[in-house]
Amino acid sequence: MADEKMQLPKDAFEPLQATEQLNSERIAAPSLTFLQDAWRRLKKNKAAVISLWVLVVIIILAVGSIWFSPRNPNAQNAAYANLPPKIGGGFWGFDGKANIAGAVVDAYKQAGVPKGTYYILGTDYLGRDLLSRILFGTRISLLVAFVATFFDLVIGVAYGMISGWYGGRVDTIMQRVLEVISSVPNLVVVILMIVVFKPGIFSISMAIAITGWITMARLIRAQTLKMKDQEFILAARTLGESTRKIALKHLLPNLSSTIIIQLMFTIPTAIFFEAFLSFIGIGISAPNASLGTLLNDGYKTFRFLPYQMWYPAAVLSIIMIAFNLLADGLRDAFDPRTRG
Repeated sequence: MADEKMQLPKDAFEPLQATEQLNSERIAAPSLTFLQDAWRRLKKNKAAVISLWVLVVIIILAVGSIWFSPRNPNAQNAAYANLPPKIGGGFWGFDGKANIAGAVVDAYKQAGVPKGTYYILGTDYLGRDLLSRILFGTRISLLVAFVATFFDLVIGVAYGMISGWYGGRVDTIMQRVLEVISSVPNLVVVILMIVVFKPGIFSISMAIAITGWITMARLIRAQTLKMKDQEFILAARTLGESTRKIALKHLLPNLSSTIIIQLMFTIPTAIFFEAFLSFIGIGISAPNASLGTLLNDGYKTFRFLPYQMWYPAAVLSIIMIAFNLLADGLRDAFDPRTRG
């Protein structure tokens, strides 16, 4: 009959085994945390990974030179002034030979340097070991970068979170204060610090403490304004969480990517700022070395002794490029939507 229901035989169906059901629902890919997923994406960026390892090597050499420096960076020996680079028995570019009055001579032999004594990157106009001074100068630059990082974290993050969280009149007043501080050029602040204190690390650190954290504060404020109205923050406030706990347990972890990326851009900016100040003579004072003072000494004799400028310039360039490439890689790793 047409209206009779068609029935399938019972043997048309087979029960599904429990193991087969579990296998079909199993997730093959391992679960990753946010940081693990960011690290996985960062490793795909070859330039960022190479830059990371280059920076690790530079930091180890610079910090390790506190205990294992080739020579005292400030020790002078006028008899060994302006010696060219030499390594071991010597090879092209590192053979200890110099062009004097059109003739190629063994500068080490002329200066009476004992056999087996050589300077890998040569010496400066006072006979100081250039390699030791570059390591010392790199350490000074990294110290300035550490100071900038510290003030970015302590002042910039806290200021931005407070301004963005409370909003309203508090935010307006705090932002006007930022505008007043940012309207004063950094160089003017440094000169004021030098008038009050003497030139050196402390003056540069004070200048960074006054103006270096403004960009971080503005970025954190913008992110806090966006996050404070999201569901997980509203749920925490509804459950009676204090402002301090919300900031530490919810806001800060979600701001970590912004903080890390901004720090990676802050560090090379601080290093270049210190090198610029030392180059124009208002940074690190003699006899201490920094990459800026080494560049200042090297450019004076660049036509005749180019290595005295090339080596510190190369180190500064490598540090700047490596930090910027690493920052770009971290930005893409933490937020893939930023890729162009």
